[in-house]
Amino acid sequence: MSTGAEALILAAAETTSQGLVRVAGGAAAAWAAPRPGNARSEDALLVLPLGPDTAVLAIADGMGGLPGGGTAAARAIAALAAAVEEGLAAGTPLQASILDGIDRANASVLSMGTGAATTLAVAELAGGQVRAYNVGDSEVMVFGQRGRLKLRTLSHSPVGFALQAGLVDHEEALHHEDRHIVSNFVGSRDMRIEVGSALRLGPMDTVVVCSDGLVDNLRLQEISAIMSSGPLDRQLEALARCAVARMTGAEGAQPAPDGQPSKPDDLSLIAFRPHPGRAVLRRLPPPRQMPLGDTAWGDGKESAA
Repeated sequence: MSTGAEALILAAAETTSQGLVRVAGGAAAAWAAPRPGNARSEDALLVLPLGPDTAVLAIADGMGGLPGGGTAAARAIAALAAAVEEGLAAGTPLQASILDGIDRANASVLSMGTGAATTLAVAELAGGQVRAYNVGDSEVMVFGQRGRLKLRTLSHSPVGFALQAGLVDHEEALHHEDRHIVSNFVGSRDMRIEVGSALRLGPMDTVVVCSDGLVDNLRLQEISAIMSSGPLDRQLEALARCAVARMTGAEGAQPAPDGQPSKPDDLSLIAFRPHPGRAVLRRLPPPRQMPLGDTAWGDGKESAA
């Protein structure tokens, strides 16, 4: 790369990990943690700067209950990153490189031959716009300055499709017995990629990429309220801590109160803002080159490369 900015690849996190980096002319905050009580996460995430106003953000959520979910997620992120960087060097349009990367990710996971699978959500940042790509039930959302939802990808699941069709409402979807079922995933010969239209970002808009550990534990209005004010990294930390509290119960040991969603899971989050504000800018590390595959988060974390 030649951006002078950090590239973050995180897979198989063993402890809660946080990061704040310069990217695409703004800032991105990231959070990753394993499911409460588990030793290792099966998620993987990517923050890949590509130029002054260009970057790729991605989260893969290895599907639990299948062998090698964590490996599948790491392979998917590594394949996507490699394809995008190769495309950048070759002058390939970014959208084509991302689609190629997702196809490569699918081929890589299929080559494991174990039945492993992962979801994949990608946000393309370019020229002040965002475009979302998704396979499965990891999501991309965009919130306006006051928390107004401007974009949300569709979850590729029976419950997600029922919600889109108006057969269930958001509250029923949160508590549905089939909310863990995913109908489209990386690692399938029938995989399909949903590609959204480009959305122009306002200066204070926030792009959120997340695994289902967030949206299965917090209502949309709760997420929106947290994202409506405050510094970017503090907002992301609040989102994560609220989701983890919901997973474990407010006291850390008891189930969530009746009526509250609670689905213990790995949790991975990335949030990007074009103009993050002076408080966040002061906390950003100075620009420096970091080879793809290294991590800025120290011990307990692994590179997917």
